[in-house]
Amino acid sequence: MKDISIYFKPIDNSIYDSTGELFSFIKLHDESGFPELDEKGVALIYVPEYRNSTIESGVNQEFRRQFYQMSYGDAWGFSIYDLGTIEPGEKIEDTYFALSQVVSELLKKEIVPFVIGGSQEQTLALYKGYEMQEQMVNICSIDSSLDIGDPNAAISHEGFISHLLMQRPCYLFNYSVLGLQRPFAAKKDLDLFDKLYFDVCRLGEINDDFKVTEPFLRNSDIFSIDFTSIASNYTDIANYSNPNGVSALQICQMAKYAGLSEKMSCVGVFNIEPSQNVNASNLIAQTIWYFIDGYSNRVGDFPVGSKANYKKFYVHLDDFEDDLVFYKSDKSNRWWLEVRYVSEPGSKYDRHKMVPCDEKDYQDALKNQIPNLWWKTLKKIV
Repeated sequence: MKDISIYFKPIDNSIYDSTGELFSFIKLHDESGFPELDEKGVALIYVPEYRNSTIESGVNQEFRRQFYQMSYGDAWGFSIYDLGTIEPGEKIEDTYFALSQVVSELLKKEIVPFVIGGSQEQTLALYKGYEMQEQMVNICSIDSSLDIGDPNAAISHEGFISHLLMQRPCYLFNYSVLGLQRPFAAKKDLDLFDKLYFDVCRLGEINDDFKVTEPFLRNSDIFSIDFTSIASNYTDIANYSNPNGVSALQICQMAKYAGLSEKMSCVGVFNIEPSQNVNASNLIAQTIWYFIDGYSNRVGDFPVGSKANYKKFYVHLDDFEDDLVFYKSDKSNRWWLEVRYVSEPGSKYDRHKMVPCDEKDYQDALKNQIPNLWWKTLKKIV
């Protein structure tokens, strides 16, 4: 493993709060040295890089102080690391490179990087950490807009997905946006998402039932959260201006779902205003806590290899040659839909042919309705 400690500045001891229960369980990068990355778990990383955004640069580590004061979960039998801060490099590309190197090395150790940023275009640096592994990835973002941008323009926190799509070779299989607000999404961008068979879950759908987000999160490797997509009355009205975004409760519920997902292996919370108040920092700390709590409750039921312990359901549709095949986990009661296709052994698409879904997709299939997720996945594969 490469020595990633060279990219980090240790945590200032003025941030410590030894009275907090959780503090005593965290393996810190402090003045005594960099922690030994010897166990699976979750690693916090702070990257205050803002040069490709309209956010004024600055540092605010109040989220750490708030997190350290929280309780230690009941089933947290794994390591929690705080690796410190990746400071902005001489060039912004240096910061991206450092972050991608760190992500790549932590993935090898089965440690989940939990990045607190900086601006959201750093999602591309997270992706490049997977690119080094030559692994096809799914990204899920909580965002009020689509952030596609122009591939011929400079990358920015409001335009980076087009740059993801231009990577060669491209290892992006799917991109999902949760919490989209229609006033902030241009029709041409929605049309492009549709042509690429990407997913959009609007804010209204989440408000109707937040559980609609769970299959998207279960199907993703990277979870990118735009903090400005949260309604400002839950964060800091003086620094954030979105009155209608997702709620504090919803962001924590989705963080819990992300933690529960066997696929999810990297998280980033971005577009954080350095001058935000304690309330907003506390919400970031709670988002981290709920993700870790979800991680502690993973049950290992992603259906790879033998599916002998899953309930299997065949659904015949009119005018359709093959039956749809659904699987239901006996451990979690979660559902998957199999997308069958002919491929060579070891195909890069193998891990994407079992698509997370919910019971409603099964019930709709019984009514002779082919789930959109089945069509979208098949189209991307073929």
